[in-house]
Amino acid sequence: MSDEEPVRPVRVVVADDQTAIREALATVLDLQPDLEVVATARDGEQALAAAAEHSPDVVLMDLNMPRVDGVEATRLITERFPAVAVVVLTTFADEQYILAALGAGARGYLTKESGRQDIARAVRVAAAGQSVLDPAVRDRLLAAAIKNSAPAEQPVSGLAPGLTPREIEVLTLIGEGLTNRAIAERLVVGEATVKTHINNVFAKAHLRDRAQAVKYAFVHGLVKAGG
Repeated sequence: MSDEEPVRPVRVVVADDQTAIREALATVLDLQPDLEVVATARDGEQALAAAAEHSPDVVLMDLNMPRVDGVEATRLITERFPAVAVVVLTTFADEQYILAALGAGARGYLTKESGRQDIARAVRVAAAGQSVLDPAVRDRLLAAAIKNSAPAEQPVSGLAPGLTPREIEVLTLIGEGLTNRAIAERLVVGEATVKTHINNVFAKAHLRDRAQAVKYAFVHGLVKAGG
């Protein structure tokens, strides 16, 4: 008999307005021994209610849904239930959708071309406090950043004045998709310290939110495509 205590499954809510996709995702995830689908939702309003009722670890969120769309539902869930991670799973891989979802607090962004194992892994990673971006999504962010930026903005030397080496390091890790918790673990500091660094970065670089910080890191060469 093993002395190890059983590991609690990761509790998941699946939100998608298409019944066939929603039920298929729920079935696939429920087959994983370490994952448990506790509820499904056909729109953002139901996803918010499910987050309140079931206290899941992760909400797997579609974007294009009626009543309350996925971006707004993500924002509301991450504001009201900060312990709940949201992973976007959508057909959309355009810059505006990616930045909107990240800006709303999504911890991951996958396209529906992802395989079932990739989706399950993303749920596990998000539940562990880390971020996951589909490689195609990260490359799309980089391509858009380069296209929309003047050449003078590309070099790292173009960073906002006053950024310390530690703040640049934190900015780089944001660009790589890490959450505050993951950054704290990487740098071996407390989350409060990470938040202080992020606030300083936002103030010095005139950034409004995390989505802008991700783009800023790409534009200034701190993060490379596929890197």
